[in-house]
Amino acid sequence: MNASPVILRTENLVRTLTTEALPVTLIRGASVDIRTHEFTAIKGPSGSGKSSLLYLLGLLDAPTSGRIFIDDFDITDYNQKRTAQIRLEQMGFVFQFHFLLPEFSSVENVMMPMRRLGKLNDREIRKRAIEKLDRLGLADHLDKLPSQLSGGQRQRVAIARALANDPRMIFADEPTGNLDSESSKTVQGILKDLAHQDGCAVVAVTHDPEFAKNCDRIITVVDGQIVS
Repeated sequence: MNASPVILRTENLVRTLTTEALPVTLIRGASVDIRTHEFTAIKGPSGSGKSSLLYLLGLLDAPTSGRIFIDDFDITDYNQKRTAQIRLEQMGFVFQFHFLLPEFSSVENVMMPMRRLGKLNDREIRKRAIEKLDRLGLADHLDKLPSQLSGGQRQRVAIARALANDPRMIFADEPTGNLDSESSKTVQGILKDLAHQDGCAVVAVTHDPEFAKNCDRIITVVDGQIVS
């Protein structure tokens, strides 16, 4: 079986923060390939740099040095506006805390990224948002506020929001960290389906060995370095 295509590639990424005391290096020389149709876990001890690596891969942070390629195009030196457009068009994000806007309903939260992209009218946006929520088993919760949902339901709304613009890559930072075991299995199953059935490249930071074990590949980070 041939390996899936590489969609995102990095070469020797370094991320260093300047502090009043000494510079702090969060990521040291990270070279990694991220493939379509693959569910990848990033694991490691607390403070090892797992989330720092994810934020570099998702273009949420810029590297101090090293290169980032998407479809073999070097996008390292793109300005903030261009990288923000890549994130909006090609990437979806799911975090440990769902970050849903509390005053908006489920469907309104999912509509927001599509409104930002500006390619559809409001009727089309709402229709697509309903489809995303229905796929995740939330058809009966379209008009509920986040406060009216369980933790697992809120995280599924967050995933639907991440899928709003049909991204090619999904980045998840401890997506099951605040969930009970049953909701955790549901969320992991959804992420796996997005990789295997939809062809997304899915990358998730996790501290849960069982979560990592059920992924296609594990990247282990220790002291800011990829060790396996």
